[in-house]
Amino acid sequence: MQRTSIIITDKKLDLDACYNFVTDDSCGGIAAFIGTVRNDTQGKEVLQLDFSTYKPMAIKEMQKIANKALVKFDVQKIAIHHAIGMLHIGDIPVIITASSKHRKNAFMACEFAIDTLKEIVPIWKKEYFTDGEVWVNAHP
Repeated sequence: MQRTSIIITDKKLDLDACYNFVTDDSCGGIAAFIGTVRNDTQGKEVLQLDFSTYKPMAIKEMQKIANKALVKFDVQKIAIHHAIGMLHIGDIPVIITASSKHRKNAFMACEFAIDTLKEIVPIWKKEYFTDGEVWVNAHP
């Protein structure tokens, strides 16, 4: 049984696919984190975001995060999907879902996964404002 789903794509992310992947009869809880593109950062109007990555390394690091979450939080399954390319306000750049016997574990796994992803996975974000643009979240 496959317990992790790791995807980086330039296609629209699919919440139903993430939910369906982690659904399991042994689990009493499914948690989801859905990151969305918001319209401002530190008081500046955001027009769009552009995500890029070194995909082989990013997939490898996301898989490490998923594997660690399985053990650390005793989750049954976890999906970590990230979009790349140009995204607009309201679009979804990241979805993480996790299932476990108990809801708290699923919540903690999702929080761990997004926090760790933002810290170590080589995915870069360029924010476009009305008065220019800036690269943020430049990871190793």
